[in-house]
Amino acid sequence: MPGTITSALPAATSTTATPGTAATPGVSGTPGAPGTPGPSQLDVAGELLALLRDTTTEPRPDLQLEALTLTVAADLPVLLWGEPGIGKTAALTQLADSLGLPLTTVIASVHEPSDFSGLPVVGDDPAERGVPMAPPQWAVRLVEAGRGLLFLDELSTAPPAVQAALLRLVLERRIGTLRLPPGIRIVAAANPRSSAADGWELSPPLANRFVHLHWTHDPEVVVRGLGGTWPRATLPRLDPERLTTAVDRARRAVCGLLTGRPALVHRLPSGEARRGGAWPSPRSWEMTVRLVAFATAAGTSRDVLSLLVRGAVGDGPGLELLAAMDRLDLPDPEALLADPAGVPLPERGDLRQAALEAVVDAVHRRPERSRWDAAWALLVHAMETGAPDLVVVPATTLAGLRRDEWDVPESIERLAGVVELSRRADRAHARVTGAAEGRR
Repeated sequence: MPGTITSALPAATSTTATPGTAATPGVSGTPGAPGTPGPSQLDVAGELLALLRDTTTEPRPDLQLEALTLTVAADLPVLLWGEPGIGKTAALTQLADSLGLPLTTVIASVHEPSDFSGLPVVGDDPAERGVPMAPPQWAVRLVEAGRGLLFLDELSTAPPAVQAALLRLVLERRIGTLRLPPGIRIVAAANPRSSAADGWELSPPLANRFVHLHWTHDPEVVVRGLGGTWPRATLPRLDPERLTTAVDRARRAVCGLLTGRPALVHRLPSGEARRGGAWPSPRSWEMTVRLVAFATAAGTSRDVLSLLVRGAVGDGPGLELLAAMDRLDLPDPEALLADPAGVPLPERGDLRQAALEAVVDAVHRRPERSRWDAAWALLVHAMETGAPDLVVVPATTLAGLRRDEWDVPESIERLAGVVELSRRADRAHARVTGAAEGRR
């Protein structure tokens, strides 16, 4: 009839409730079992979430992850720097899962200084017994577990008072009256001040207690991880037979550098931002000795070692240390002269040329006919097994060391073409350069 709204929906089916049970409209029964309630939508959502969380891992080379696990193995506090959403927290979670360690996450910026230094508890006789500093509950759980990862997140958003309270925790591993057991490792994460939520620069005393690793994302790793397979984090395998050698190498490298460059022992940066990162001090050099020893015992690559030493003492001092270690790894010139074809030469071009020049210098210091001939044999071997142009300068210098009574060895003829070709290239380059300057 006019003015009456008629529903277009079919008539509702009557529902009969079982005695003692309220009828639930909108919940259909399981097919084939009328009246039996089906799974709720939250249960189905839970199953879907479980499938999304079902991921696996695979062994995959990852320099950042290798540097992180080696620092954790060395029991040094490590700080991951990276933009928000880059995967720092996910990396720590995956690291804890891979190593089978419980993870305790503490957001530094939402805590008070007393949460790290301890909460004062007044006892029966404070005048006689004093006021003990009680640790927070998360610290008690860590000590009871005896092992795990303590993750200090959002460190750059912690105000200066909280950063000051963290000094004792990071260095002395104390929270109130508790001391963290050796099985606890400390890892932190921070965003650069420009991208942190109400961020602060890290104070120099706190920054100097960490190994700083700059975390970046690898698109291939991210894509493969979103597909369900992430890189596997494993602790480095330390060779028991290399432990003594590793410690000796680390100490010789660091002490040798600082003996020649005493200004690097302690150098506080002038800028506030750089003070919040890695810089050299006796404390950070001590961490560097430990990192070099662990990297040597584990046989890690030079790229990983570069991340570690630069993360401890900064880019400049770290690169100087790497160069000093390269010189330590050069073969003994006397061993090369004794067996020119038997002692392996370095693969890297700069190190190979440095080794050849060291041999020529050794002949210059003690010129003998047999040593001169052995040096020529070594240069021929180097030409045959590497880039020929690397032998030009050593060969030219060695030729100038010849005595009148020394016969020219036959091996020189094999090098003559390389040296002459190099000289022609130099003369051609000089002519081109001179012509270009003349046109100006």
